[in-house]
Amino acid sequence: MSGRRFTLDPSIKALLNDLGVSPTRVLRRAQLPTDLFGRGPIALAPEEYFRFWEALDAEGGDRDLAVAIGRSISVEMFNPPIFAALCSADLATAAQRIATYKPLIGPMRLELDQGGDGLTITCHWPAGMTPPQLLATAELVFWAALARIATRHHVRPVDVSVPQPPADRLALEGFFGVRVRTGPAHAITFDRHEAHRPFLTENEQMWRFFAPELRRRLSDLQAAASVADRVRAALHETLPAGGASMTEVTRHLAVSARTLQRQLQLEGTTFQEVLASTREDLARHYLSHSAMRTAEIAYLLGYDDSNSFYRAFRTWTGTTPDTLRATAATGA
Repeated sequence: MSGRRFTLDPSIKALLNDLGVSPTRVLRRAQLPTDLFGRGPIALAPEEYFRFWEALDAEGGDRDLAVAIGRSISVEMFNPPIFAALCSADLATAAQRIATYKPLIGPMRLELDQGGDGLTITCHWPAGMTPPQLLATAELVFWAALARIATRHHVRPVDVSVPQPPADRLALEGFFGVRVRTGPAHAITFDRHEAHRPFLTENEQMWRFFAPELRRRLSDLQAAASVADRVRAALHETLPAGGASMTEVTRHLAVSARTLQRQLQLEGTTFQEVLASTREDLARHYLSHSAMRTAEIAYLLGYDDSNSFYRAFRTWTGTTPDTLRATAATGA
């Protein structure tokens, strides 16, 4: 994902206008060309994408900006994720569609869990990168705003979690109608009834018209990704379930082990090297940005026990997980 570029949707200009924020000041603060919006399609690297949202947060002033963004979302904003979602039959269908095509428009991945309690949408960011707080909370606000626009009903989630308490916590809780708690990831949950409440904006015929182009763009993006990047993406999904083996990854990517080894060798790396770097990046992220216990982190990285994780971490970094966490806390 680190080598990809992501589209900053043209509707962002309308959003900045609605928020009363100067596009030029945002771009200048983000160290991006001030004529960026006049160049046609805008494609940003993950670092640039995050800088844009950090600059927007800074230029927005002392306001509850994530809530303001949620209230600015409207049917009139022709935006691919909003449009794809509004054409859906319900929130559960909308989430599936956006999760599929999210890689086209931002450096993040959506994980969906439709268990007995309803629908949980969890945001996953590039390994080793911490998303701007505004971007992360706006992603959660989007889902509640979307459901309310499409159903014309004041849909409320049953649970919202963030890794660190946001500065505008009270405003967010007022918007969601539920307490925002501290958890391991940015996630929002809707009960089964709300997840399947019919969208009044459903338009399956229009969706069929646009879906082929979205599939083509997604195929082009995946083809452009390096094999190592695809392995990392697969590991992000398989590691929490204990899938650290090449067998799990080859099954996920639908290639043979021999083919995968050959492709990685052509890129100057090996499966074990990609696995180790992915685990290290994730470990550093968990230790620096969550309160999870070391045993929990070891489990999420696919280790059988904490001792194996400790030994590997010392090999990568020359220090221990506890020391790195203490250093990160002191720096913060």
